[in-house]
Amino acid sequence: MNIYDFTLEELESFLVSNGFKKFNATQIIEWIYEKNVKDFNLMTNLSKKLISFLNEKIYFEDLKVIKVEKSTLANKYLLELNDNNKIECVLMNHDYGYSLCVSSQVGCNMGCAFCESGRLKKVRDLKLSELVGQVLCVSNYEKVRISSIVVMGIGEPFDNFENIKRFISVVTNNKMINIGQRHLTISTCGLVPKIYEFADLETGVNLAISLHAPNNEIRNRIMKVNRAYKIEEVMKALDYYISKTNRRVTIEYIMLNGINDSDECAIELSNLVKGKLMYVNLIPYNETSHFELKRSNDFKIKRFYDILKSNNINVTIRKEMGGNLSAACGQLRANQEGCEK
Repeated sequence: MNIYDFTLEELESFLVSNGFKKFNATQIIEWIYEKNVKDFNLMTNLSKKLISFLNEKIYFEDLKVIKVEKSTLANKYLLELNDNNKIECVLMNHDYGYSLCVSSQVGCNMGCAFCESGRLKKVRDLKLSELVGQVLCVSNYEKVRISSIVVMGIGEPFDNFENIKRFISVVTNNKMINIGQRHLTISTCGLVPKIYEFADLETGVNLAISLHAPNNEIRNRIMKVNRAYKIEEVMKALDYYISKTNRRVTIEYIMLNGINDSDECAIELSNLVKGKLMYVNLIPYNETSHFELKRSNDFKIKRFYDILKSNNINVTIRKEMGGNLSAACGQLRANQEGCEK
């Protein structure tokens, strides 16, 4: 097994079931995550018997960087997995530190009309080692400390729910990646049953919802998931999440010219979130050659923002950090693989 496919608790259980001590797991984890040692033979406080066992049963396997696109505030990485599938992640340089956007699947089956990822259908879920591997790979490649993580890359995180739960465990464990729960955000397009499950975990991890429309008519046109889970169901699930966690929810809203950027849409969105522990993040759309959808102009985005503000909605406009990159999620992978419409 790949060592990065273990949470601390899973490694403890594995070692104990094979006749070793529970504390050996912490020793191994400290060598790997704190000291960046990737050779069991160099772990000097382990017994020869344990080292021999580890060398026989467990291996180290990292992801491979095969392409990097850089801009002033963001770098996008195309990573290759051991089965030759490819995924993307993006490192963003904020004034408060480095944030990494990671992928959760190879491809995506959600089929949102504006999303590049959906053109390359889901091949499989990412394993824990491949989720963790994105963080370790970029951190080591750039020699930087990553201070926050958003799971908003290729794939639908809640469609890979069990591995996302294990990823949260590794990311927030102070012996492992050691990022605070409030610096980890999981984004979903609205898989309602999983929102309830996520709420019941009461982790303190942030939740973001890709809403992108204020009503079912528009959302049905641009997001297939809305045919299964209507906006009313999504909002009810978010109310439950807030009641369980007392955590603010981010409403993500891509600004699409002539589709969801009218004054009426702004008023409707205001009425939808008013009085709730939520804030709206308006996202200028990254256009690609594969879709006819266009980005709202700056005037429309600012007007939409002003209407929300006038209705006492907490709202921001997402800062654009990679204008010269293959910026749309999945675009770098699609270009590399020569995917045509």
